[in-house]
Amino acid sequence: MRKALRWLLALVVLIGTVGTAGTATAAPPEATGTDIKDRLLSIPGMSLIEQKPYTGYRFFVLNYTQPVDHRHPAKGTFQQRITVLHKDVSRPTVFYTGGYGVSTSPGRREPTQIVDGNQVSMEYRFFTPSRPSPADWSKLDIWQAASDQHRIFTALKPLYTKNWIATGGSKGGMTATYYERFYPRDMDGVVAYVAPNDVVNNEDSAYDRFFARVGTKECRDRLNAVQREALVRRAPLAKRYAAEAAANGYTFTTIGSLDRAYEAVVLDYVWGFWQYGTLAECATIPADARTATDDEIWTSVDTISGFSFYTDQGLEPYTPYYYQAGTQLGAPTIKFPHIERKYVRYGYQPPRNFVPRSIPMTFQPWAMRDVDTWVRHNARQMLFVYGENDPWGAEPFRLGAGARDSYVFTAPGMNHGANVAGLVPAQKSLATARILDWAGVAPAAVRENPAAAKPLAAFDATLDRRDVEREPMLRP
Repeated sequence: MRKALRWLLALVVLIGTVGTAGTATAAPPEATGTDIKDRLLSIPGMSLIEQKPYTGYRFFVLNYTQPVDHRHPAKGTFQQRITVLHKDVSRPTVFYTGGYGVSTSPGRREPTQIVDGNQVSMEYRFFTPSRPSPADWSKLDIWQAASDQHRIFTALKPLYTKNWIATGGSKGGMTATYYERFYPRDMDGVVAYVAPNDVVNNEDSAYDRFFARVGTKECRDRLNAVQREALVRRAPLAKRYAAEAAANGYTFTTIGSLDRAYEAVVLDYVWGFWQYGTLAECATIPADARTATDDEIWTSVDTISGFSFYTDQGLEPYTPYYYQAGTQLGAPTIKFPHIERKYVRYGYQPPRNFVPRSIPMTFQPWAMRDVDTWVRHNARQMLFVYGENDPWGAEPFRLGAGARDSYVFTAPGMNHGANVAGLVPAQKSLATARILDWAGVAPAAVRENPAAAKPLAAFDATLDRRDVEREPMLRP
């Protein structure tokens, strides 16, 4: 694949991605007499949306012109949002994507704090406003997205000449992995957080085993009972749902009916608790679902799953994710042994039900098998971090005999917000040391003794938000 894709670089140059590659320099902008803003905007296809101040950094929100189809770059372009948190061109750079939209406020991901570097963040293609118009959904796939990253890296590398590390959490961790698979020569390291790896889409027994053992029996019993009770009381609670929908203008065209949406929200409940909650929060779950009031059942489900999500208005922003889940990424299907079949009418619904029928979808079972095989045999300088209590970690990436300087670690007791800081001490030190080394900034003491490794930048409560973002369930 590496050889087969070499011709792409020539196409990239032809459409003006790099400009004058000979201007690459390790000197800071002050030494060249050119401000970093001017250097960024001198890149062909780059334009400024806004600049925001932050002490110790320059923060830019930018648009970058990308081909809709990297195989046929002359057939149209779109504007892709990126942000640059600039510290100094003499520092390494972290390339981040969450796999969805991009925040337009300054923020620093964990590897950026560890290496005390710059950060480039990319909005994933087809998430608004980074969506071609008209939208040819067949051009939304993991190779096209990896090629977006490759073009951005190629354009910025002459400015940021030091080492680069790709990172992302959840779908962003998947994205960083796919980027490494298709363009393994770009990055000096990859840190992929809580990245699911659904190799065989119709084999999901790993999730069933996860839910049978996660947390404590007492907590599992509480959650299962509330979930079951919400289906037992479907009639009165669905009536309340209809009233809420009418009051807020919610519609259900995409999923098909309010009843389908109601069940989808309820079936997300247990998954959602473990994705975002902690064992300590089990105390907030009604202790006896049978005697709980309708309001208590409704509030618990709404707080964790969100009754607004499977409305047309809730689904629309995530159409690109569900399209990818139904064409390449795969999606989980789990069983509910604690709920009698008579109460479950639809079960876990496929991604096809969450995407407007006007958008065609065909699943490609080979896509994830290809990535999984590549990681097992070719991973180099890759770190995968999972949370012990995160459902998405039930199907993780695994390393084979061909992997080199790569690691899979699990943070005890952590959920979908698992990070290096949450690992056991020995793994935390090793992971930090490897990230520093891949970035080319490991102090001599760390190279001699990984136990001495720690982030090079001090924690910043505003930049370094460590809480897991609350996102809808059944998407990583």
